[in-house]
Amino acid sequence: MQEVFDFLKNCGTYYLATAEGDQPRVRPFGTIHEFEGKLYIQTGKVKEVSRQIHQNSKIEICAFSGDAWIRVAATAVEDERISAKQSMLDAYPSLQKMYQADDGNTEVFYLKDATATISSFTSEPKIIKF
Repeated sequence: MQEVFDFLKNCGTYYLATAEGDQPRVRPFGTIHEFEGKLYIQTGKVKEVSRQIHQNSKIEICAFSGDAWIRVAATAVEDERISAKQSMLDAYPSLQKMYQADDGNTEVFYLKDATATISSFTSEPKIIKF
C-alpha cells in the first residue's frame, strides 16, 4: 500500500473514475492520504462525484509518472469520523479554505479491496493488493 500511496502522492494529480448509470465519469483529483493504515480520498458531499460514489462505490484511479502508470480498482467506503476528516485536512491545509471536518460537507472515503497495477513499457506489470 505504501508504494501505491507514494506513486499517487508523487503524481500530484490522478484521475478518479466513477459510474453514473451506464456512463463513466472521470475527473482530476489531488487528495491521497494514509490514515490508520488505509488510503483515503476526499471530496464534498455537494459534488456529483459524491453522489456517484454513494450510488456505486466501485471506483478506479489512474495516474502517470515518468515512464510508469498506475491503475487502482477499489471500493470506496465512507468514513464519517471527524478524526479521519481532520487528518485529511491537516495533510492538505489548502483545503481548509473550503472544508472543515465538521461542516456537514466534507467527506472522506478509504479504499477497500483495492488492486493496484503499476505498468510501464519497459517492465512487467506489478500488482499490489491491499
